[in-house]
Amino acid sequence: MSMPTQGSGLDSGYQPPAGAPHTADEVRGSSIGELMRQVTTDLSTLMRQEVELAKAEIRQEGKKAGKAAGFFGGAGFGGYMVALFLSLALWAGLSNVMDAGWAALIVAVIWGVIAAVLYSMAKKNAERIRGLKQTNDSVQRIPDALKPHPQEVTR
Repeated sequence: MSMPTQGSGLDSGYQPPAGAPHTADEVRGSSIGELMRQVTTDLSTLMRQEVELAKAEIRQEGKKAGKAAGFFGGAGFGGYMVALFLSLALWAGLSNVMDAGWAALIVAVIWGVIAAVLYSMAKKNAERIRGLKQTNDSVQRIPDALKPHPQEVTR
């Protein structure tokens, strides 16, 4: 990035806006404290802008995620309706061959078996969840790192 070298803004009374590049003469004529204040101000402005950008991105992505969740919910409801009407059709089909009560019981048992299999699969997957093992381990070591260990100190 090139810095302007002509016309020091100090002579003309011009004050550049925060975050604007400073001329070489302005930098030479400033104290360390003033330069540090400018750097701090610039960093503060940059951090605020980055936080605002992150907030805007989160809002935008949140809207997309909400829309996707709505579509997944609609698809789930559609799948539920398909299962319901297929179950009713199976019940009606079986009731042509046997008593309607027995047909309903057979359909209920089929759904009970499906539910048991899904529960078993869910339980196995839940047991494999480790959580934040590495983070938990490192956080537990922090208090030990902050405690003094006089026996380990050598002089």
